[in-house]
Amino acid sequence: MTEATESPTGKGKIYRLTAASTEIRNAEPEGDDIAFLLPTLCHVAMPRSRQVKRVFERHSGTASLRLEAGALWDGERWIDQQLPYGTKPRLLLLHIVRSYLRTQDRSDRTIDLGRSAKDFLENTLGINASGGRNGGLTGFREQMNAFAACRMLLGYSTASGSARTQQAEPIVQEFEAWPSPGVNGGARHLWPRGLRISEKFADSIAESSVPLDMRAIRVLQNSALSLDQYSWLAHRLWRLRRPQNLYWANLRQQFGEEISDPKNFRRNFLSSMQPVLDVYPQAKVSVIQGGIQLRPSPPPVPKKSIVIPFQSKTA
Repeated sequence: MTEATESPTGKGKIYRLTAASTEIRNAEPEGDDIAFLLPTLCHVAMPRSRQVKRVFERHSGTASLRLEAGALWDGERWIDQQLPYGTKPRLLLLHIVRSYLRTQDRSDRTIDLGRSAKDFLENTLGINASGGRNGGLTGFREQMNAFAACRMLLGYSTASGSARTQQAEPIVQEFEAWPSPGVNGGARHLWPRGLRISEKFADSIAESSVPLDMRAIRVLQNSALSLDQYSWLAHRLWRLRRPQNLYWANLRQQFGEEISDPKNFRRNFLSSMQPVLDVYPQAKVSVIQGGIQLRPSPPPVPKKSIVIPFQSKTA
């Protein structure tokens, strides 16, 4: 694929991409630079754009995802929530998985979310809290509520051919929020200090999680498609034993759900893929007639680098 060129968003984006690519090439990730994601969600991701419907499904090979929008109780009434979409639920999910894996007491499934949305994004994730495609802090709070309320089911087929479904309950088992003081008498916003994940979801995390380079995630933070492509390649490339050709029709089934004009899929896919390859320099991906070719590649996080430090909830 061709080298990245400056986009209309300005030189700052290109500089961050170049700096991150250089750092990733020169130093392996360690500590807080390592994130994790469930293998199934590396292949079937949450919606990338706003959904008007209340049920969303995505399928890829033997894996399938089903999301059902839920509701939250505000103390007086139930409020319907939209389906979670875009970059922010993906970042939240990465934090949940990493936090649970780093907790010494695995029976404690409460995930800390900081003092505010801004604190969570900037100090916990190390990500710029302004702007973004989900509408900044307000958009992130909305996505937090949508994620907490939704019901996610992951389906897949085993080697024996039998079909299995897991997570037949919400990811978030308990979610308590209270209003934070408004600024200069302005509106107050609900923000949870923590959420409790379900036992089934915790078991899935402990059973198998794919390591990702958080430095790459930070660069790709404003593109849900790039984040999905990165996690997909991170899980798939190192498992290959020989080159594999994937054609646009197959890729469109996995990544093209939210692209209304199929004729734009190839262009959008390759445009989003370029920064992914810049921050995943080990990835061997090339464009061929009618699609792309994947070749066996090292994972973005070497196995020898995966050390998960325990953290105490009372620290």
